[in-house]
Amino acid sequence: MYSRRVVVQNKTGLHARPASDFVSMAKKFKSKITIKNIEEGDAVDAKSIVLLISIGAGKGTEVEISAEGEDEKEAVDSLVTLIESKFGEKD
Repeated sequence: MYSRRVVVQNKTGLHARPASDFVSMAKKFKSKITIKNIEEGDAVDAKSIVLLISIGAGKGTEVEISAEGEDEKEAVDSLVTLIESKFGEKD
């Protein structure tokens, strides 16, 4: 298992389009991927948009992305990079 923490920095957080982009990328990997809001709740399936939105990850929220499987490191690193890119949003 491989995991990393990252702070959500885009203004809308993991809602609507950013959540859709996140789930689309997560589904490209074979590994089981989870994400959790560090401050509250359990890890949820990162390939489910409904569950992703349910963790309430707004701007400034620290999340932990974990993966287990053959491409776990690539999966987590790619998703962290996506969050760090602010999903292409301008400041």
